[in-house]
Amino acid sequence: MNVLVIGASRGIGHEFVRQYLADGDRVIATARDATALQELESLGAKPLKLDVADLASISGLGWQLDGEKLDLALYVAGVYTQGGAREPPAQAEFDRAMRTNVLGAMQAIPQVAPLVEDAGGKFVFVTSQMGRIADVDNSHGWVYRVSKAALNMAVVAAQPDYPKATLAVINPGWVQTDMGGAGAPLTVRDSVAAMRRTIAGMKDADRGAFLNHDGQRFESW
Repeated sequence: MNVLVIGASRGIGHEFVRQYLADGDRVIATARDATALQELESLGAKPLKLDVADLASISGLGWQLDGEKLDLALYVAGVYTQGGAREPPAQAEFDRAMRTNVLGAMQAIPQVAPLVEDAGGKFVFVTSQMGRIADVDNSHGWVYRVSKAALNMAVVAAQPDYPKATLAVINPGWVQTDMGGAGAPLTVRDSVAAMRRTIAGMKDADRGAFLNHDGQRFESW
């Protein structure tokens, strides 16, 4: 299986790379800096230099992938923001979150989804339950919530344009990453293993779906 992991320098993205390589899959993995790229190459992945928040960088992804057919593409890149609705967000914070979490994904879709279609594959975006509009009871991570809700809409809206691919968003759960903190109930390894099982089991009916790491489908967004 040919797998692309966008945002693989650490955390969930890095673990996706490790697990797919361990299963014998061919993995193309992106990162921003030379150290991370070297480390990914040492694992056995094909490294690609990419900064999803830099339009000049992300706009060149297509030619870097020229000739590829992708059974699975994963958009894992993302940043978290603090703060709630009692204070307006700083413009730099807002721009960073929206460029990384939303614009980067929207730039990647037209370049990557045709390669996924060529393989009849899946293009899955790591989102967050914090991006659900249903059942919101606080504004913590206000900008992050907005960015993930926007990502969800971008993916769902794109699905009809790529009928030979399955596009979906997936919630990794509360994970022990730099973002989730050490007190989170899920290890990175367990979260990724669960998401991989869910992704492997995705059917045509899951096109445009919002899935939990454990396979549960969120019916309300």
